[in-house]
Amino acid sequence: MNVSEFFWNSSIDELKQGYIRENDYYVCLLCGKRTELGVIYPEDGVYYDAEKYMRIHIEHTHGSVFDYLIGLDKKLTGLTDHQNSLLHLFHQGKSDSEIQKEMDIGSASTIRNHRFVLKEKERQSKVFLVMMELLKEKDQHAPSIVDIHKSATMVDDRYNITQDEAEKVLKKYFPDGTDGPLSTFKMQQKHKLIVLREITKRFQGNHNYTEKEVNDILKTVYEDHVTLRRYLIDYGFLDRQPDGSQYWLKE
Repeated sequence: MNVSEFFWNSSIDELKQGYIRENDYYVCLLCGKRTELGVIYPEDGVYYDAEKYMRIHIEHTHGSVFDYLIGLDKKLTGLTDHQNSLLHLFHQGKSDSEIQKEMDIGSASTIRNHRFVLKEKERQSKVFLVMMELLKEKDQHAPSIVDIHKSATMVDDRYNITQDEAEKVLKKYFPDGTDGPLSTFKMQQKHKLIVLREITKRFQGNHNYTEKEVNDILKTVYEDHVTLRRYLIDYGFLDRQPDGSQYWLKE
């Protein structure tokens, strides 16, 4: 199971803490980093057990779970840019008067109204979550939908992909199996998304690659490795340093 699958399958409490336990490891739901039970991890001259070190990792690498979640694509959070900014300031502990000045909002009552709207959104979300859980128990005909990767960009209907559809596309464009070469990259955008998702499995998480290493991996997939590399970055599967010196898998 990849990080996105762990993320979307986790409970609210697990998402709040930002990590889960899987067998003998703690797994960061935000980036996939693992710490092993029984191993002691040093940090600034202090030694920590696996779970405590995972918490330190989240704080040092992601700031907080809140910071990470609010930075996700708006199609995943359901927040407007304005709501996103307000939540940032609420989380920082700013008073309504401070927020009023910082955002140049007309009056404190306007901020109170925004708080009310967000509270209503929370109530609606709870009700919707319960309904969906109850629906899963009854709806035997719902297709299995492929999870959207957390670092997805430009989230739209292209991500409406069933498991059956993904399998058919992969069989079509990887005639020798998904470990083999790609027959062509001339396909509709939705199919490109499926293919790119599969290609990311050739990269390791928590590992930095040089551009040459990325190219060498992609050359085993398709002759036009430059186009593949660009699409992997555009769709949010890979990220890189501005100068192109380092690439890594966004999980």
